[in-house]
Amino acid sequence: MPSAPAEYRRIADEITAKIKNGELPPGTKLPSTSELADQYGVSTATAYRAVSLLHDRDMVMGQPGRGVYVAEPENG
Repeated sequence: MPSAPAEYRRIADEITAKIKNGELPPGTKLPSTSELADQYGVSTATAYRAVSLLHDRDMVMGQPGRGVYVAEPENG
């Protein structure tokens, strides 16, 4: 039986799905890592890993001192 995905992957996958279905359009500010941790019932380190994975997927971009925002989709 396959194991469940790590919590940070599950969170990143949920946010990715919300971005792709338009629930979180480009320019939308994501909650802070502490807010995400509270929302998903995980540690801030887990929430940070989820946001880092979203960065790796080019789904979000950070703006120093302002927060993390949904990125414009790549035209491909």
